[in-house]
Order: sequence, then C-alpha cells, then structure tokens
Amino acid sequence: MAVAGWSDFRFEGIGTQWEISTADPLEAAVGSRLLEIVEEYDHNYSRFRSDSLVTRIARDPGHYSLPSGSEDLARIYASLYRMSGGRVTPLIGGSLERLGYGADYSLRAEGAPLPAPRWEDALQWEDRSVTTRQPVVLDIGAAGKGQLVDLLSAELERSGHHDFVVDGSGDMRHQGGTPITVALEHPYDASQAIGTLELAGRALCASAANRRAWGDGLHHVLDGATGAPVQTVVATWAMASTALEADALATALFLVESTLLENEFEFDWLLVYSDGRARYSDAFKGRLFA
Repeated sequence: MAVAGWSDFRFEGIGTQWEISTADPLEAAVGSRLLEIVEEYDHNYSRFRSDSLVTRIARDPGHYSLPSGSEDLARIYASLYRMSGGRVTPLIGGSLERLGYGADYSLRAEGAPLPAPRWEDALQWEDRSVTTRQPVVLDIGAAGKGQLVDLLSAELERSGHHDFVVDGSGDMRHQGGTPITVALEHPYDASQAIGTLELAGRALCASAANRRAWGDGLHHVLDGATGAPVQTVVATWAMASTALEADALATALFLVESTLLENEFEFDWLLVYSDGRARYSDAFKGRLFA
C-alpha cells in the first residue's frame, strides 16, 4: 500500500502485484536486487513454471536440496500439519490441479476432489533436504508469499532502509516508527472494506476464498484431508512478527480452531464466516464497521 510522502516501487512477481513503499528513495541497484530475489523464489517454488524446482520434484521422485529458508517452511508446515491432522499440508498441489488450478489454468475440475497424499507416506523434509517417495506436487502457497515478503524486507534493511512497507497484494510487513492504517478488504466486494487496523512493526496477511475462485464453489483454500474447498470460513487475517508466520496462520485459520493455534503461536487474528459472523482474538486492535 502507498504511504503519503514515501517513494513507491511497483512490479509484478509470482503471479501477483507488489508495491514497496520506502521513506527514502529506493536506489536502482536495490530495486534490481529485489527483483532478483522474486525471480529466484519463483524459479524454485512455482508449480506453474516448467523449469522450476517444484516441477522437477513433481516429475521425478528422489532427493533434492532446497534453497536457504526452506527450513523455515518445513518447520511451520510440519507444525500445522500435525495440529490440523493433515488438513494443512504442502502436498495440496495435486488436489488443486485436480480441480483445475494447475499450470494450464484450465479452471475445470477433472473429477471429484482428491485428498492430498499423507506427508509421512510421500516425503521426508528436514531443513533444506527433501526426499520424495512418489511424485508429489509441492505447493507452499499458504506461506510462500509471506516468506517472500520477509526476504524482501530483509534486503531493504541490509541496504539501509528502515522505514518501509512491503505489500504483496495484501500480504504486508511494516518497519519503522510511524504506524500505518490498513483497510480490511470485504470478502465479497474488493472495492469495500469491513474495517481498519493499525500496523506497526509487524506483518499482516490475509486469505480469502474470493481471491482465487472459479467454477461453482471452487477456490484455492482446500482441506488436505478431502481435497475439497473450505466452505464455512470466507476470509481470515493474521498479524504476527513475520509475514511467513502470518501468511501460514491466515490459511490455517480456515482449518484449525484458533485456540489451538494460539497454544503454539503468538499472533492476532480475525475470522469472517459465510453467514456474516466475525470472530477475533482478544488482542485484535482493529475496528470493524457496523
């Protein structure tokens, strides 16, 4: 999101729009490095690219070395997989493709929903090492964009920028002394907001069924146990110290009771249900409109 009086750097990456706002003008070399980070991430993790590491893993079972930072993905996915009984899983890619959300963007279901493979049967993922026992389509979409937000934020800090907002289509991280006011997008009307909150030195990520939806009741938030889209929750927001964590938890809120997540993670949250109800954590500081 743009901040009044700050410089803006906009680009497209990993299939979405990005906007980086900095209190001081962004040097050309820093901008180039940010774009390189995005391209490298896409080249590793995109299941929509024929030349990506994820595509190689899907094609040929075996042993693979993942890039730096994959250990953080492994850690949070393992926790959420355990807590959700397999409903939150990085092996959901094949289930998404089954419903038409694959590299060809057919957006036509090929059959009934397909449950994701069981982690314990399909692969071993420890830190930066993955060994697959069968063809699997890794999809780290529940946390990947958040991690990329963190990687771009770290590069900005290394380059001497300490007041900024990195915004990847609503998944954002703020750094600096002046809080910003963020509008909470209405899950059924992107031109409207259901409320606002102040973001200061933290990350805020959202997940909504309307963001990537197609067909009759089909969208990108699937239950790994069934392979079917979640229907009761329509939008979530999570605020945490890192965007990786906030992004993963925003997805987990569709499938795991918030009190269970609060036992292991320190974060604030907001849930909106399909019947219009809203729930939020005790520490949630936002303002919801009537």
